[in-house]
Amino acid sequence: MDNHPKKERTFVIIKPDGLQRGLVGEIIKRYERTGLKLAGLKFGIADEKKLWEHYNKDDAWFLKKGTKITEDKKAAGLPVDKEPMEYGKDIIRQLVKFMTSGPVVMIVWEGNQAAVVARKITGDTEPATSDVGTIRGDLTLDSYGISAVDDRAVRNLIHCSENVEDAKREIAIWFTEGELLNYRLVSEAILYDVNLDGILE
Repeated sequence: MDNHPKKERTFVIIKPDGLQRGLVGEIIKRYERTGLKLAGLKFGIADEKKLWEHYNKDDAWFLKKGTKITEDKKAAGLPVDKEPMEYGKDIIRQLVKFMTSGPVVMIVWEGNQAAVVARKITGDTEPATSDVGTIRGDLTLDSYGISAVDDRAVRNLIHCSENVEDAKREIAIWFTEGELLNYRLVSEAILYDVNLDGILE
């Protein structure tokens, strides 16, 4: 593939809550209208094994997160009935359970600074504190607080790669190279053509 900056790719999953709320078209529109180009799209039930590979956490991460949960529970006067490592693993278990609860849409976007642009459009992980104008800030209202009370993953509509390196790794999990398309959009002439050749008659 061409290494030109306009060929940068990133990865997005519209989660089961996005589908159930009928927001797929709206979400895709938000990315598309910036000039990002659709390079790959799949619809289906996410594979559990691939999800564990996708979230890519190690024992150090599980222990760190689990220790924080244990400390929070103790501070709130709640019982601690598991080792920190298990509480840490519960975070991914809840995500996997949620992500396999219904269909998802997996999308590869392409364009200049695709990873940064997609993150900006998506918004922060927690919808309740995500900026107005972002997908999560505008279209949902879940919070870490209520998801912790209900012992479930936060419902934030979308997974979006953190950066280019994560995007490359995640895309390789969900797509083969043959499933990604290289093609030209007419609008790319406006976005990228140095001289806007052929506009004047």
